[in-house]
Amino acid sequence: MKMNTSRFGVVDVADTDIMEFSDGLLGFEHLKRFFIVDPADETLILWLQSAEAADVAFPILEPRLFKSDYKVRLSANELRSLRIDASNKKDTLVYCILTIPAEVSAMTANLKAPIVINTASRMARQVVLQENEYSVKYGMYKELLAVMMSAGAAMGKKAVKGEEPVAAALSLRHTSSKVEVLAL
Repeated sequence: MKMNTSRFGVVDVADTDIMEFSDGLLGFEHLKRFFIVDPADETLILWLQSAEAADVAFPILEPRLFKSDYKVRLSANELRSLRIDASNKKDTLVYCILTIPAEVSAMTANLKAPIVINTASRMARQVVLQENEYSVKYGMYKELLAVMMSAGAAMGKKAVKGEEPVAAALSLRHTSSKVEVLAL
């Protein structure tokens, strides 16, 4: 289906790539359906786009890109609501919502309330972690910049001269995460 977005224009999205947030997101509880957009730029930042409101999209990033020891500990209730089997978490994705101010080097990630997605059931939830070790404003610009530079050097220039990259919905079936998800 074609989804209108204010940031990326019209994006083709498969039904299987739309996630259901039964509780919505913090501050956006009324919005329940989202998909992930890859803007096809070199930033590694993805966007969690509302399927119900074209002007609502959140920049997201896998936290292991800038914090290698990041882990998510979920309660039995959270695992159940996401339909995550405690013994098999390979279908689980974890992202953090970013805050990107005008001065990009002041970018922060919310490690305290990550987005957890079960790609098999397409259930998703923003979880507020009970540990006090994580911040809602974790400064991570330098780490992200280092990862982007090493990824760019390893991949070389992919874009064909004269062609603009096109934003596309991310396929949940072909996406994996390196964040460890544990039961409390």
